[in-house]
Amino acid sequence: MAPSEEAQEVRFVINKGSSIETIGENLKKTGLIRNAFAFKIYLQGRGLSNRIPSGQFKIPTNLNIPDLVNLLLEGPLEVWVTIPEGLRREQYPNFFIKSFELSSDDALSFSNDFLDLTKNNEGYLFPDTYLFSPEASVAQVVSVLTNNFNKKFKPSQGQLNSIGLTLNEVVTLASIIERETKTSKERPIVAGIYLNRIKAGWPLQADATIQYAIASFRCVDSTDVCSWWEAPLAKDKEFDSFYNTYKYKGLPPGPISNPGLTSLNAVINPQETDYWYYIHDKNGQVYFAKTLEAHNLNIQKYLK
Repeated sequence: MAPSEEAQEVRFVINKGSSIETIGENLKKTGLIRNAFAFKIYLQGRGLSNRIPSGQFKIPTNLNIPDLVNLLLEGPLEVWVTIPEGLRREQYPNFFIKSFELSSDDALSFSNDFLDLTKNNEGYLFPDTYLFSPEASVAQVVSVLTNNFNKKFKPSQGQLNSIGLTLNEVVTLASIIERETKTSKERPIVAGIYLNRIKAGWPLQADATIQYAIASFRCVDSTDVCSWWEAPLAKDKEFDSFYNTYKYKGLPPGPISNPGLTSLNAVINPQETDYWYYIHDKNGQVYFAKTLEAHNLNIQKYLK
């Protein structure tokens, strides 16, 4: 039995990973069904418990449970797309291709158009969880990503002046920190270390910048098999690129990834520190050092 005789449409969102119990309770709270348990039993009895897709739907209020389930199974009007922090723009298209269920030809077109439209947007394609229409154009996708960056991250001129960096330099340093750190707790300290090095005229010596430089050289054409973040070897420290922060002092020409909010905030709110060095052991635990001697001891103790 339908909860209403009127065919008013209601916006209904199913989050990723929602159980049928949660979906049923939310449908009841929204006034789309009368009985969440009956919804659950209907799905279980027909082997549909794991087939309800996530995303955004528009559901009339006059549907009975069988008709409502059929509408859900037709698929959402908008689908979830989650972009992790710290990826370079070439890695983005596959997330949309998968969520939009694009054919091989459409997937190639989407990827090519995305890379063409984002040539100058590295660092500003905000990693987040989004709802998109599967029919969204590449231009619409890029606009949502960049607008979200501008909405989420608004440093004041005073904050920029206090660390002596421009907005693009902040994003560039944050993109390095995103790739170089493991936890939000350590990021302000690592930001302080890099700012110490910049002020002292030291090279940053960030492995992630070498990874970016080498992949940009090797992977001219974006492919699924390209190793965008392959661990650098000792010889790679001599790779000639302005993105190689072992070879060239200061910040690289631009961002190397798209950082999350904690890395961005770490740069504009760095922790003042006497540390100049850091390493991570194989378990991701970070160890800081104030001197090269102490740093080398950490290497011997935790990495050998």
